Amino acid sequence: MAVIAQNSAVTLHFTIKMNDGSVADSTHNMGKPAKLIIGDGSLSDNFEQCLIGLESGDNQSIELKAADAFGMPNPDNVHHMDRAKFVGDAEVEVGTIMAFSGPDGMEIPGIITDIAGDSVTVDFNHPLAGQDVTFEVEILTVE
Repeated sequence: MAVIAQNSAVTLHFTIKMNDGSVADSTHNMGKPAKLIIGDGSLSDNFEQCLIGLESGDNQSIELKAADAFGMPNPDNVHHMDRAKFVGDAEVEVGTIMAFSGPDGMEIPGIITDIAGDSVTVDFNHPLAGQDVTFEVEILTVE
């Protein structure tokens, strides 16, 4: 049996659960497993460390504190933008998640947290930042 190590190609199902038991994300919902290479940046270092040493067929439930999962919210990731920048069909309302172009041209998601007059507050922290989670994994293949 292959054991997960740096640069292993891994196919797995995962579910990320909140403290209240609700599911934040799951490959089961998409109907297909995730594929990644350990070390390619798909997962945070802390998530990858939880997978190192697991083998095909392993099921693991890992509890992660917020700092080890998606990190703590960073106030520098909250931006105030002019409402005029939001044009087109996009609904500008609190709770909407929108894609923005980052400095490197990559799209980054931001959630609208407040609208005051012409100012729109957008939070670019990961939606699960500051949350303790349970990371449940089912390792399908390791190459």
